[in-house]
Amino acid sequence: MLETSARLLRLLSLLQAHRDWSGAELAARLGVTPRTVRRDVDRLRELGYPVDASPGTGGGYQLGAGAELPPLLLDDDEAVAVAVGLRTAAGQGVEGIDETSVRALAKLEQVLPNRLRRRVGALNAFTVPLLRGPRAVVDPAVLTELAGLCRDAERLRFAYRSHDGTVTRRTVEPHRLVCTERRWYLVAWDLDREGWRTFRVDRVTPKPPHGPRFIPRTPPAEDLAAYVSQGVSTRAYATQAVVRLLVPLAEAAERISPSDGTLEPDGDDACILRTGAASLDVMVIHVMLMGFEFEVLRPAELTEAALTAARDRLSRALERPAPVGHDARRTPDGAGRTPGSRSGSSAAP
Repeated sequence: MLETSARLLRLLSLLQAHRDWSGAELAARLGVTPRTVRRDVDRLRELGYPVDASPGTGGGYQLGAGAELPPLLLDDDEAVAVAVGLRTAAGQGVEGIDETSVRALAKLEQVLPNRLRRRVGALNAFTVPLLRGPRAVVDPAVLTELAGLCRDAERLRFAYRSHDGTVTRRTVEPHRLVCTERRWYLVAWDLDREGWRTFRVDRVTPKPPHGPRFIPRTPPAEDLAAYVSQGVSTRAYATQAVVRLLVPLAEAAERISPSDGTLEPDGDDACILRTGAASLDVMVIHVMLMGFEFEVLRPAELTEAALTAARDRLSRALERPAPVGHDARRTPDGAGRTPGSRSGSSAAP
């Protein structure tokens, strides 16, 4: 039989790992009687853990939410996962989360056993984040406010700043938050425009009071991540294109992020890219810089623009004189010779 203190920790671990337990199940797990389980539950309550109990044959025990956060019990893998998550959270574009994460991580590392501290330390020391440019910083209070309104199905009123700085007042029925590598988005039904809209959260300033509550509508798509990806990479732009990339979907997905376009398979060795740009010229550069062989499905003008851009760029590169002394070798007679060139005479030692 477990000692009382060890048994309390074991009971707490069970309550944290499972939604609810019957008294008989807990007694069997701990090797004690149901009466002992009841006494141990009372001890946990005295320590500040809100353990709820429901009577009857279908009743049981579950760990509830209290006014204060009591200590949590984590196994080895959970502790490592939390530590790594806190370290990663510092770069997720949520204002103030970096400092908060560092404080929480310091508390966690202080109590980690040496074997776990070494695992976390090695991962942090030998990992370099690869970030794609600046991130749009979001106030965490705004995120939690929007998430609560989505959960409770309450109307949201806010001021929205567009790309050109124009500020408008909006009233929406919030549905879901979607996060990408650099930004957070809110998918909501715009009551004034009578349609689904996607809003960048860093441009949202809530204007309470909110409400009333509403009956949630059928979402605009089953896959909201794909819906937002298509909106920010394609629908938002005046010039749109459909391109067949002559590489497997998995290979294309390694280079093309959701904010660059949406991908769908087209057989085993190709995939379809749907993307957008501010103009046809920008679209040409956007597609060519992906580095894949491609076929333009539409618009037809993109093919001619791509050919013209490639020809002009190559012509300018060939006509431009190479700078003297830059990545070039000089022969003894003064004739220029590029590295690896087989022309010209060889100098004897």
